[in-house]
Amino acid sequence: MKTNSSKRRSYVGWLTAVLFAVGMAARSADIPALKDVYKNHFYVGVAINRAIATGTTIQADNVNRTELEVDKDIALVKQQFDQISPENDLKWALIHPRSGPDGYDFGPADAYVNFGLKNHMYIVGHTLVWHGQTPGWVFAGTNPPPVETNAPAPDGRRFGRFRGGFGFNGPRASREELLQRMHDHIFTVMRRYKGKIKVWDVVNEAIADRGTNILRNSLWLQIIGPDFIAKAFEYAHEADPDAILRYNDYGLENPEKRHKLITLIKSLQARHVPVMAIGSQTHVSVSSPTFAEEDQTLTDLEQLGLPIHITELDVNSAQGGQRNTGADIASNAATTQGGLVDDANQRLANEYGILFKVFLKHQKFVKMVTLWGVNDGVSWRANGRPLLFDGNDQPKPAFYSVIRAATDEQAKLH
Repeated sequence: MKTNSSKRRSYVGWLTAVLFAVGMAARSADIPALKDVYKNHFYVGVAINRAIATGTTIQADNVNRTELEVDKDIALVKQQFDQISPENDLKWALIHPRSGPDGYDFGPADAYVNFGLKNHMYIVGHTLVWHGQTPGWVFAGTNPPPVETNAPAPDGRRFGRFRGGFGFNGPRASREELLQRMHDHIFTVMRRYKGKIKVWDVVNEAIADRGTNILRNSLWLQIIGPDFIAKAFEYAHEADPDAILRYNDYGLENPEKRHKLITLIKSLQARHVPVMAIGSQTHVSVSSPTFAEEDQTLTDLEQLGLPIHITELDVNSAQGGQRNTGADIASNAATTQGGLVDDANQRLANEYGILFKVFLKHQKFVKMVTLWGVNDGVSWRANGRPLLFDGNDQPKPAFYSVIRAATDEQAKLH
């Protein structure tokens, strides 16, 4: 049994912790706001999790935060950012887990959109068509999977090969069935948030990482064929003609993958497919890219003549992730192992400074930069400490490096 003395000590300890947290929050409120510093350049946004969107301690997105921590996260989002993306709750598996018109779960997505509207933020939708986090029912049907067949594009380029597998070995939907499911999903979700969500990641990560094929060997490709991308954009444009429709992918710092993306988008543009922006995820590390490499990345993308959105920015400080620009969830654990690199905070600051200086150089095309998480404590790469704020929502040296990039740019203009 606790004594009165121990109760008093517990109360004092609790009060000290609360006062410390309040003091820390007050200090963070005094720092510059990214959205203000960059207001004349581009949106600076953040991916938010379900806890932030709902203002609760619900455990989702692999995040386990206390009520006090969630409140601080929300305050930081409001203070620093003018644009939001949903970390998970608009992905097919979360918003449409079961088949049919009654299979939707709109609650978390509604909370996300309402959070953005309430706080006057520019709202992004992520994502409509993706090989990941898509329920098995979407691809299920009565057709046996193909063993192997070639899939040349109409212009003769080989965009991929059909093979069995890819995580789904049962009977499959027909092309017509899967197109209908895609159509219905896109129309239902986009029309629910029409006029509220301004930008959509229509197709996500469809490009192959390796080899000569342009497209990833996904079930979308296997069942529908290479035109699944064009169909998705056409359906999305019909569902909300005013929305900005984005193709989003990672690893575009790699010249070979970047060339595949440019080839793909040019082929879509030639057919007047309504691709309206390019999303470069920019999951990078403290070792790369260099200024010259990122500069070349954006220079190459600019030849498409489309706005460029940096969609999922984080900079991995873990030793295990210094040669990886991928975004594969399954392999993420390996990229955040081995402890942090030496001088992690300084190297992180240096890399963020490089990136934002390049973004500013290309601000004619770069219209949005979105951090993938508000702080290290909620990051999908938490062990890599990849963001501008630590798990207590305190600014790291990288934050001030990003601020300096903008103030240096302003100084050059005056």
